[in-house]
Amino acid sequence: MLRLQPDQERDTIWDALLPAGVTLLPPDLAAIDELLADPALLVPFRTLWRERDAASGQHTEALGRPTLAMATYVRLMVIKSRTGWGYVTLVREVSDSLHLRRFCRIPLGDPVPTESAVRKLTRRLGPDLVAQLTREVIELAVRERRFAPRALRIDSTVVEADIRHPTDSGLAADGVRLLAGAGRALAEAAGAEVGRVRDRSRSVGRCLRELGRTLRRRSGEARAEVLRLTGEAGGLLARSIGEARRVVGRVANETEPEIRAAREHLEELVELAGRIVDQIGRRVRGEPITDRLISFADPDARPIRKGKLAHPTQFGYLTQIAELTGSTGRGARGLLLPPPTRAGSIHENALLPATLAELGRTGLRPREVAVDAGFGIRATREAFAPFGAAVHVVGSATNAGSRRTRRRLARYRVGAEGRISHLKRAYGLRRSRLRGATGAAIWTNWAVLAYDLVTAAALPTRRPCTATTTGRAA
Repeated sequence: MLRLQPDQERDTIWDALLPAGVTLLPPDLAAIDELLADPALLVPFRTLWRERDAASGQHTEALGRPTLAMATYVRLMVIKSRTGWGYVTLVREVSDSLHLRRFCRIPLGDPVPTESAVRKLTRRLGPDLVAQLTREVIELAVRERRFAPRALRIDSTVVEADIRHPTDSGLAADGVRLLAGAGRALAEAAGAEVGRVRDRSRSVGRCLRELGRTLRRRSGEARAEVLRLTGEAGGLLARSIGEARRVVGRVANETEPEIRAAREHLEELVELAGRIVDQIGRRVRGEPITDRLISFADPDARPIRKGKLAHPTQFGYLTQIAELTGSTGRGARGLLLPPPTRAGSIHENALLPATLAELGRTGLRPREVAVDAGFGIRATREAFAPFGAAVHVVGSATNAGSRRTRRRLARYRVGAEGRISHLKRAYGLRRSRLRGATGAAIWTNWAVLAYDLVTAAALPTRRPCTATTTGRAA
């Protein structure tokens, strides 16, 4: 059963015993709490539940065990995005803090939701709901705060996956270990007669140690030796794949849930390991690899080359950050649109349609747009033509306006780099701790929503207009 607000009020008999100063929230949390008190911000939750009930034919909105209060959940996730805490640390810190308890609307006598409840709900709600919450915050800022966007700046950045630096030989070592473990689990569920997958970790480990000694020579012969050892590791992985397929074939007709789950897990690992063997074969033969797999733990992550000297190749997902601001002056700070996130090295203009779709949903029309030289000049201007915005592409000789205008917009665009740096340092955008493409999208959307809430809470409120005897606003 969907529960939007807590069952009890925040102020209980225990709160009445506390000193007056203890019950007051810090100014930053008080401003965010005031913004989150708007009932419109919880409407997307009810909409999502009704859509899923209509698709499944169930009635989970009104029946069943009550969910975690969505007002509490949103506040917990905002704290998590601002602090960088994990779920366990989040629950522990909120439980021990009077201020955080009051902010999350958890009475002193009630337990804090468990970390598993928050973690599972985050995956279940998905990224689209968080994006809708971000749109509601932007609409609220335009309606009730003094937020009148005039300009838009867009840039893309890499959100790294939560994996270690990948190598083909290292992936082969991971593959033989995972296949052996999954085969052992399937044998325990179905019986020893199905066979086993031999653990070749020691054999692959010898290849890795010899490969490490070879790399120290730094010669042409060493490169050939590295390819040979990598091919050997791939061959050992291929033998494990063959054994795993034979084990899967022996339980193909089993319908018991435990056996079926173990078989499907082993089949998934076999498919991923087969891609690793193919990659190693292509590398040894000198053939190009178009869609490189870099992790068993996060199969959706891909290598991304952005041309940075410190990090020429990063591993993860590409997200596009679009910021609406009220001015183009120094220190301009605005609200971020829900960011599109994709895997792999994608051109800036490939993500632009999703960003423009988000801009269209807000109904806002910025007069000026600033982007970097990574965007196609003609394609970008054609895409923004329906919005009637003047597009400034850094480094383009075709930019309109005076010299002063071009310099102003060039400086304004540089602020997008600072905003991305701010998001990575203060809101966890540097690395996604949720795996998979969906997990990365959830992570980036929560970071953007937390930033927008902090920014919108700091905006001044609109003064209500009162009619005078002359008919003019006072």
